[in-house]
Amino acid sequence: MIALISVHDKAGVREFARGLAELGFEIYSTGGTQKHLSDGGLAVQSVSTLTGFPEILDGRVKTLHPMVHGGILARRDRPEQMEELSRSEIPPIDIVCVNLYPFVETVAKPDVSLDDALENIDIGGPTMLRAAAKNYPFVLVLVDPSDYAQALDHLRADARPSGRSEKVPLEFRRRLAEKAFQHVASYDTAIAQYLRSDEQGEETFPERMTVALDKALDLRYGENPHQRAALYREERVGQDGGGIVAAEKLHGLEMSYINVMDADAAWQAVSEFSDPTIVIVKHANPCGIASHDDIAEAYRRAFNSDPMSPFGGIIAANRAVTEAMAAAMKGMRYDVTVAPDYEAAALERLRKRRDLRILRMPEGGSAPGLDYRRVSGGLLVQEADRRPDGGLELRVVTKRAPTPTELADLRFAWKAAKHVKSNAIVVAKEKATVGIGGGQQNRKTPVELALRLAGEKAKGGVLASDAFFPFARDDAVEMACRAGVTAIIQPGGAVRDEEAIEVCDEYGVAMVFTGERHFRH
Repeated sequence: MIALISVHDKAGVREFARGLAELGFEIYSTGGTQKHLSDGGLAVQSVSTLTGFPEILDGRVKTLHPMVHGGILARRDRPEQMEELSRSEIPPIDIVCVNLYPFVETVAKPDVSLDDALENIDIGGPTMLRAAAKNYPFVLVLVDPSDYAQALDHLRADARPSGRSEKVPLEFRRRLAEKAFQHVASYDTAIAQYLRSDEQGEETFPERMTVALDKALDLRYGENPHQRAALYREERVGQDGGGIVAAEKLHGLEMSYINVMDADAAWQAVSEFSDPTIVIVKHANPCGIASHDDIAEAYRRAFNSDPMSPFGGIIAANRAVTEAMAAAMKGMRYDVTVAPDYEAAALERLRKRRDLRILRMPEGGSAPGLDYRRVSGGLLVQEADRRPDGGLELRVVTKRAPTPTELADLRFAWKAAKHVKSNAIVVAKEKATVGIGGGQQNRKTPVELALRLAGEKAKGGVLASDAFFPFARDDAVEMACRAGVTAIIQPGGAVRDEEAIEVCDEYGVAMVFTGERHFRH
């Protein structure tokens, strides 16, 4: 019996090889794996001994040989194929244990060259895996160290004097084959992503595209308890390992589908701000956002934006959660907190909440990449809606320009509106939302909702709209002016822009155009 082992991930491989040796397997290997096994006291032979041919082209060719692939691909239920092996003195290979070099990590290095990247594309490994997986009824193929123990259990249960292991359950073999093909597919996806990236690292939209996903965790349930769900991490060239999928859970119940969705919405929104900021989200929509040098005060202002809605919501902070902030949260039930860190006293206080899930985010943010949205029969794919702080150029269109204080609030409100479901309206004052309206089928209703929530706090505040106002007089713009809003930020581009400007001039309200919109569906 022969096992061929060549792995980058060497976790548990010595124990696995030792178990195979005890069952009578001859072990062949290559390069670093051979040395690793030999250093562990195992008898292991070079693949060159099997092929009778040395490695050539600086190791580019070592397993691409009939002695290897004939032994893997021969069907044991075809006498003529087994006779052909015998005539060619090719021994059958019963086990192929291979996993591939992490190409994504290689090309993520800042100084990697195209030549380095190409040299780190494995050819022999994927070829052996595909061959073994194709012949899975007769060959065990392993790519995942977590399968070693179960494979050994099956082999021990089936070990017979004849030396073959065909009776290892077919379903187990099939599952291993599926893993092998998926392993190779994910590997090839990473290579394709790298090769279609331009010099700036921006991906194009190719005619054919695959996405590689690695399961991060099983979720409690989906959007509803009767739906099963899991969270997957995208294996993507250029991704730095950030994002909500990389969050470390420090406390609380297992995450559900909605928990992840809302936590992601909150984290994406709070990451938009450079000042210390709090975002409170409910049903994937912000209900309060505030920036303040004191993160505890930022929380209080975000909460006061809409004190009713935060119950059962998600809090995201872009600074460490302090004990003062944790104390300010007393009396309100939250499902999730997300932050880059927590003071020890804050963590101790929050851990007393049995149902609260406490997430700590890793350093660094996730690269923007591409945005995917499932539709029936396919995927919508677009660039992520990202723009640096300094990239927004405002054009004053009214007689009065905004004051510096109004301008700061306008920029704050514009960022906030970007993360509210369209049609989105945000009323803000002193870098805190005081009224948010969104997710409506017209632009007037969310203005009414935001102004009603803001009440008297709308006076002296600013208003942001994620898209232009189709109507102005006796409509959204004039409603805002009558409520005491002193400045408005919007994309512009409506047929009635001049009417909106005229109304603002009549009330002495400043208006600026951004020239871009931020729909969020």
